[in-house]
Amino acid sequence: MQDLKQRTKRFNLDCIKFCSSILKSREFDSLVRQLIRSSSSVGANYRAANRAKSDRDFINKLKIVEEEADESMYWLEIFKEILSINKNENQRLIKEANELVAITVSSIITARKRLNTIK
Repeated sequence: MQDLKQRTKRFNLDCIKFCSSILKSREFDSLVRQLIRSSSSVGANYRAANRAKSDRDFINKLKIVEEEADESMYWLEIFKEILSINKNENQRLIKEANELVAITVSSIITARKRLNTIK
């Protein structure tokens, strides 16, 4: 769990760094803000999930992590389509967002199985 806590934090920091390399313009400002917001939410909500009060609470918080990681992937895909700079970093971040979604979905499935076993 500690590794994923660090990994989600690193994802946010890497997205911020990626965004800082994007030309500051009216056209990109909204997209940059969206990516920073969603990528920061991934780590923040993962931390909150680790402090969940119940399995249901844990699952609900992880669902937010899943949604925010997927949204981050969306904004990164948009940047991939419109930017000609930092293509390697952009692709790496898309891959990381996709892996975070997959890990989160797997954790949700495991938690749901555990919850159904308890009933």
